[in-house]
Amino acid sequence: MFDKILRGGQGQGRGGGQGRGGGQGRGRGQGGGNKPGSGPAGNCVCPNCGHKIPHQIGQRCLDQPCPKCGTKMIRE
Repeated sequence: MFDKILRGGQGQGRGGGQGRGGGQGRGRGQGGGNKPGSGPAGNCVCPNCGHKIPHQIGQRCLDQPCPKCGTKMIRE
């Protein structure tokens, strides 16, 4: 698994010669937390008053105002 993450990119080297460069590509890591595409489950919570509503598929929590106080919601 780590060989995919740590392996550099391949490309043409700098300078007069041609060949494999020491590319600086990075593999895709395993994300966590409140990231885009977190999945359909979960709740939106108000950071101001703590009110929770179920997350609606296809709508970001940030685009929904809290029904109690009007503050933008965040993903729980």
